[in-house]
Amino acid sequence: HPLPLSKDQAEMDPADMEDVEEVEDEETVEDGNSKARQLTVQMMQNPQVLAALQERLDGLVGSPSGYIESLPKVVKRRVNALKNLQVKCTQIEAKFYEEVHELERKYAALYQPLFEKRSEIVNAMYEPTDEECEWKGDEEEQLTEEMKEKAKVEEEKKDEEKEDPKGVPEFWLTVFKNVDLLSDMLQEHDEPILKHLEDIKVKFSDPGQPMSFTLEFYFSANEFFANGVLTKTYKMQSEPDEGDPFSFDGPEIMGCTGCQIDWTKGKNVTLKTIKKKQKHKGRGTVRTVTKTVPNDSFFNFFSPPEVPEKGELDEDSEAILAADFEIGHFLRERIIPRAILYFTGEAIEDDDDDDVLNIFILIQEGAEEADEENDPDYDPKVGD
Repeated sequence: HPLPLSKDQAEMDPADMEDVEEVEDEETVEDGNSKARQLTVQMMQNPQVLAALQERLDGLVGSPSGYIESLPKVVKRRVNALKNLQVKCTQIEAKFYEEVHELERKYAALYQPLFEKRSEIVNAMYEPTDEECEWKGDEEEQLTEEMKEKAKVEEEKKDEEKEDPKGVPEFWLTVFKNVDLLSDMLQEHDEPILKHLEDIKVKFSDPGQPMSFTLEFYFSANEFFANGVLTKTYKMQSEPDEGDPFSFDGPEIMGCTGCQIDWTKGKNVTLKTIKKKQKHKGRGTVRTVTKTVPNDSFFNFFSPPEVPEKGELDEDSEAILAADFEIGHFLRERIIPRAILYFTGEAIEDDDDDDVLNIFILIQEGAEEADEENDPDYDPKVGD
C-alpha cells in the first residue's frame, strides 16, 4: 500500500503511460443505509479514530481504584521509594537488551554458513548429496524397503517426464505467499519481480555502534530494476524514556531507512497512471486529466516515512512506522531463520500479525484517500 510520493517520484515517464486506468470522478446516488455503512467504514479507516478506540480500550484496563490516593502520607512515601527501585530495574533491563543484541550478533555469525548453504541449494549453486537429502519423517519410518524403492522409481520416472528444474524454483515468492503478513502486501504485479529474489539476509550493527539491523534482499539480474540488493535498515534504542520510564518494554524503533530503487522505464510498479473525467459544474463540459498516483505494491516497503530530526511525527506516520517495525521484526526473527518451514507451510503463524498488517493497510489507505481529496477541483477559468 502506497506512501506519499516526492515530486521526483511523481514525474511522469512516457513509458509508464502505456496502460492507463480510467476513473470516473462523479458522485453516485446512494440510499441512506448505504451512506451510513460507508461512513462507518471510513471512520474505521481513520487512524485517529483507531487510536482513540485503542486509547479507550487501554483505559479500561488497570484503571485506578482510588486506593493509592487514600493511603496515608507515610505509606505514599514508601510507594515512591518502591517506584524508584522499579526505575533502577528498568535501567538494568535496558542493559540486558543491549547484551541480547550482542548475543544476536554473535550467533548470527554461527548461523550464516548454514544460511549461505541454503541459498546455494535454492539457487542451484550446490547440489546436496543423497545423505543430505535424506529426511526421516514419520511416514517414511513406517515404509518397508521395498515400498521405498518402488516410490523412488516412480519419482524418478515423473522427473524424467518433466524438465529438469534448477534449485528450488520460486522459493522466496512461495514463502511470501504462505505468510499472511507478507501475502497481503503482495500484489499480482509484484510476483514476476519476486521470482528473481534469491535470498534475504539480516545484518546487525557493528560492536560499539548504535543498535540497528538491516534487511538485505538479493535479486538476480532482471528487467525491472538495476539494483542487485534492496535494503531496509531499522535503528533501535534500548533506553527508558526519562519522562515515562515505566513505558519501557524492550528495544524500540527510532526510525527506518529504505533505499532508492532504480526502476527500468515503464516497470515501476509503485506508480500507476489514471485518467480522471472532470465535469464542469456550470457548463456541463467534461475534460480528461491524466495523473500519476501511488500504486499498491510490496516494494513500497522500501519507501518508509522519514523521521524528522527535530519535532514529533504525526500520528499517521507513527502508526505506519510501528506496523512497519513489526513486519521488519517478523522477517528478522521468523522468516529468515525458518524460511524452509514457511515454504512448506509447516510454520505456525501468530494471529496478532494480521492485526498489525490491517492497521498498516488502513492507515496507508487513509493517506491515499486524503491525497485524492486534496486534489484541486477543475478550475472553470482554465480552458477545456
